[in-house]
Amino acid sequence: MSIDPKLIAQWREDNAFDTTLAGQSLRLVTTWGLFSPREIDSGTWLLLKQIEDGEIELKPNDDCLDLGCGYGPIGLTLARLAPQGKTLLVDKDFVAIEYTRKNIERNRIPNAEALLSNGLAQIDPARKFDIICSNVPAKVGKEMLYIMLDDARAHLKPGGRIVLVTISGLREFFKRTLVEMFGNYDKVKQGKDYTVALAIKDPSPTP
Repeated sequence: MSIDPKLIAQWREDNAFDTTLAGQSLRLVTTWGLFSPREIDSGTWLLLKQIEDGEIELKPNDDCLDLGCGYGPIGLTLARLAPQGKTLLVDKDFVAIEYTRKNIERNRIPNAEALLSNGLAQIDPARKFDIICSNVPAKVGKEMLYIMLDDARAHLKPGGRIVLVTISGLREFFKRTLVEMFGNYDKVKQGKDYTVALAIKDPSPTP
C-alpha cells in the first residue's frame, strides 16, 4: 500500500484554525507532532472555562505562566485577560515554542513571550508569578511532576495560585501532592475525563 505524495505534502503544511477561549478570539497555527494540532483539547477547554466563569480569579495585572504550553492556547488567553501583566509560556519541545512564538505574533499579543525550558528549569529564579496554569502532561513521570510542582511553588508570589488540569486518573495523586507541597487543595471542577485543581502558596488566614 502506498501513500499519495500529495497527501504527505498536505500534512507538511501548517494547520490553522480560529477559536474563542474564555471570550478571547484567537487565530492559531499548529503542526503535526504537537498535542491536539487540529482543535483545542477538552482539558484546555475545561481549565479556561473555569476562568471565564470566575471560578478561578484572574486580575488584569496578573503575571502568568503557562507551563507546558504546546502551541500556546492557555498562555495566549491568559495574556489577553491580563493585559497589564506579563505572561510567559514555556515548553521543553522546540517545535512547540516555535509555534507559540508564531501565535504570539499572529495574534499581536505584546505582553506574552515564549521560552524553551524543561519544566521551569530555564526560568530566572527571581521571576515570580501570580498564577501558574498547566494542562499537565500525563506521561512525563511522577519524578518530573514532583520537580515541576516544587519549582512552581518557588516561582509563585505569596498568595499565588497554581491551576492544573489533569486526566481524572491522576486526580488523587495531585490532591495528595498539592496538599503536601502547598498545604491546601481545591477541586475546582470535575469533568468526564479531566479535573481542574487549584492550590495557593501561603494563603492568607481566614478572618
